[in-house]
Amino acid sequence: MSAEPKQDTSSSTALDRSDVRVKHQAGVGGAISAFFDRVRSGDLGSLPVIVGLVIIWSVFTALNPVFVSSSNLVNLLFDCSTVGVIALGIVCVLMVGEIDLSVGSISGFASAMVGTLWVNQGWPVALAILAAIAVGGFIGALYALLFNRLGMPSFVSTLAGLLAVLGLQLYILGSTGSINLPYGSNLVNFGQLLVMPDWLSYALAALPGIVMLIAGLRTVSRRRAVNLSARSVGGLIVRVAALTILLELIVGYLNQARGIPWMFGLFVGLVVAMNYALTRTQWGRSMTAVGGNREAARRAGIKVRSIYLSAFVMCSMFAALGGVLSAARLASASQQAGTGDVNLNAIAAAVIGGTSLFGGRGSAYSALLGIIVIQSIASGLTLLDLSSSLRYMITGAVLAIAVIVDSLARRSRVSHGRA
Repeated sequence: MSAEPKQDTSSSTALDRSDVRVKHQAGVGGAISAFFDRVRSGDLGSLPVIVGLVIIWSVFTALNPVFVSSSNLVNLLFDCSTVGVIALGIVCVLMVGEIDLSVGSISGFASAMVGTLWVNQGWPVALAILAAIAVGGFIGALYALLFNRLGMPSFVSTLAGLLAVLGLQLYILGSTGSINLPYGSNLVNFGQLLVMPDWLSYALAALPGIVMLIAGLRTVSRRRAVNLSARSVGGLIVRVAALTILLELIVGYLNQARGIPWMFGLFVGLVVAMNYALTRTQWGRSMTAVGGNREAARRAGIKVRSIYLSAFVMCSMFAALGGVLSAARLASASQQAGTGDVNLNAIAAAVIGGTSLFGGRGSAYSALLGIIVIQSIASGLTLLDLSSSLRYMITGAVLAIAVIVDSLARRSRVSHGRA
């Protein structure tokens, strides 16, 4: 008689423990535990910038309560939109591990083009804007050509582009040095006055919660259909309710003043669209792969050169659009447009918001969060009537802290095998 095979009790015990652990993690306590596990492993997400915002707003509110007034916050949203759109383009090139130092010059050149074509040449304003954005895309394609074909580092090519495009800006503006846009035109009103109707802003504030609920329920249903652990529906409803109530309260508070600017709505719409493209499309996944490891991406069949081309073109087009919005905000195109701290603020916003300088990690929401941090510092110091030198020093310190946090988080991810 042959001996009966022994039952693998260690295996069954391990499975039982795994089942218990999965059930435990499905609850609220498990979600909290999983959050702390991600933080310890270096997956910080937007946590550092949110903590930084809370600290900055608390300090400025304590020093001057006008900082959190609805009218000041509405002005802050207007100011965020112009450089924020440029920062959104910086996110694209940082995702592939490159940089563009000429976004400020491209934005100034685009504003000069709109002023020249619209005011001086009599073009329709829409056609002038499209032409400026198209030229921005051409400049980005030129950077990609120098990088892909000649191996020129993006730092060098875009630095050269900064000087060349600035020269073009000065050339087309001519001896006058500035062009005033028609005050009262639709473009200027869009940059200075137009806000959403109250009913529309409330409806849009409810939209993220609705999308989050539908997507969450679909994910739970799919995971349970294949016997995988899933988050509780009750927890999902609580998160959706908290997010919706928070957004509705914010909108209600801003509507006590002028309301939500249409220009900021455009910026947020672009952020949402880019976030979808980066997280839900093959192009976005290829961007992350190329930024993480270019050679591995090439061997996986990704068209690396095409990804770099798209990143540089998107960056330059967003810079041009930001220049158009800046011209609308100031009602003029001048030699000072795109100069000063525009270039550095756009790059700093993307990095402070959480996009890694090392490539392969980032989010479109980095531009939104980062520019709110920078504009909050500028607005708070202006209300306190302090020197702009402090704004540069504080912004530089925040940028340095963001890079240090990113570097430490990257080391932690490597040590935990999540790099």
